[in-house]
Amino acid sequence: MTKLGTDKRPTVIRVKTAERAEEIIALCNDRGWEVIAGIEPNKPEDISDVERLLNPHIPIRGEPKIGRNDPCPCGSGLKFKKCCLKKYEKKNQRG
Repeated sequence: MTKLGTDKRPTVIRVKTAERAEEIIALCNDRGWEVIAGIEPNKPEDISDVERLLNPHIPIRGEPKIGRNDPCPCGSGLKFKKCCLKKYEKKNQRG
């Protein structure tokens, strides 16, 4: 999918007044985003595309998995399978 705010997928906004449209267009131009503004006084304002660009979603990543042959995270110097693997498996079976 094309990135929002580019020539191929411009940001689309709907506002009630020309002043508000100019304000948002200036904000988008300062950041280099392409924008299409519609002035519709009888409909509710919709600037969700601009809000999405200002506050991008950042995915949450879990902890990296520990492989059996990786060094144990406890710092013992042993492989995980020889040190804490059994404790880890017991903990995950209960929870």
